[in-house]
Formats: sequence, structure tokens, C-alpha cells
Amino acid sequence: MDTDRERAHLAWRRAERIKQLSDRVLGFGPWGIGLDGVLAWVPVAGTLYSLGAGGLLIYEAAQASASRNTLLRMAAYLGLDSLSDTIPIVGWAFDTLFTGHAFAARALQKDIEKRHGRPLNARPDDADLGVVTGR
Repeated sequence: MDTDRERAHLAWRRAERIKQLSDRVLGFGPWGIGLDGVLAWVPVAGTLYSLGAGGLLIYEAAQASASRNTLLRMAAYLGLDSLSDTIPIVGWAFDTLFTGHAFAARALQKDIEKRHGRPLNARPDDADLGVVTGR
């Protein structure tokens, strides 16, 4: 990467893709469901997906030099999301409704926006209001 800002903006865009794929493939008003919610009902597959997507988000955060507080917040969201996959029925239902990847991605995006601004061509969305959108 040429600059820290370009690398951070690339991480912002990748976090957006993971957020959408994990928690917002199909949208229903302010709610949505993605691969994480669907795969939560498939033993082992849900946990593997959740850990993989979470690992990618943490990697992007490290590449973007996210703050320690952001990394800790992301780890808490992703840990809760991944741990819920290990509890049959109740945990799977919780994971379907809890958009941990979206929360972690948004935490990273806010960290990047604070330090480097919003990337070009990134449209404002309802995530700024705490709502995950389908864009």
C-alpha cells in the first residue's frame, strides 16, 4: 500500500463486505440475515464460518492499525458471536439474531473514519444510526 490511509480505506471496504455477507444478505426493514445466521443452524459449519469471518475482521483491523480499544471491542463482539454457535438451539437462535460481525465491522469502520475519514465512494448508510443496512 502506498499510504496508511489507503490501507485503512481498503480495510474499511473489506469490513463492509464481511458485514454484508455475514449479517445482511437478505434484509427485512432494519433486520437482516446473512451466512452467519443461516450457518449457525449447521453444527460445526456455523462455528467455522464465524471464526473465519471474525479472524478476517481482526486481521483487517490490525492492518489498518486500529486502536487497542477498537480491537478489544471487536474481539468481544466476535467472541460472543462465535461462542453462541457452540450452544445447540438457544445459542443458534441467538446467533441468528445477534449481528456480531456487523457490530465488529462497524467498530472498525468508525475507528478508520475517525483517523482517516470515510473512503471515497462509500455511501452513508443507516449503520451510522446503529442499524445495519443492505447496501
